[in-house]
Amino acid sequence: MKFMEERILKDGQVRPGEILKVDSFLNHQLDLAFLGEIGKVFYEHYRDAGITKIVTIETSGIPIACMAALCFGVPVVFGKKSRKVNPEDDVYVSTCHSYTHKRNFNITLSKEFLTSRDRVLLVDDFMARGEAMKALISICHTAGAQVAGIGIAIEKGFQGGGDDLRSRGYDIVSCAVIDRMDDQSLVFRPGT
Repeated sequence: MKFMEERILKDGQVRPGEILKVDSFLNHQLDLAFLGEIGKVFYEHYRDAGITKIVTIETSGIPIACMAALCFGVPVVFGKKSRKVNPEDDVYVSTCHSYTHKRNFNITLSKEFLTSRDRVLLVDDFMARGEAMKALISICHTAGAQVAGIGIAIEKGFQGGGDDLRSRGYDIVSCAVIDRMDDQSLVFRPGT
């Protein structure tokens, strides 16, 4: 979608190692009007999907999830990143590998806030290999919740996570998909 591509080209910074920094509007400093536009994109696509919850992972996905939730009029539930889980905790758990941080961590989500009655929209700021989404999908399946769709602000299409999940039947809306990236430039996938 042009609004995201234009903002990435204007304010994003391409760094070595296939890193795209969008700190000035999406991660560290938040442009709420811009985040609202992302929420509206997700709402327009999934408004008839019966969404009951927006689900994300802390931390960077939370602002996007909140703006989407305002459009849908539903709560946000987020998985917490944790290195350990107490056996007495009443949580769903899934393990995820972080491409950015180069380590595994557990994602925990309270059983109180996700049930078999829920139809969820999974939301995050970035998708590369799809590990975070796969962990959330696993939690949703364990809870008996239905994944109605996945909304991503920026997808690194060249890393294959989105294509893999699409091939498994998941409906994914990405505001921008990057097809190629090197240390100085990037190329967007046409038609997003």
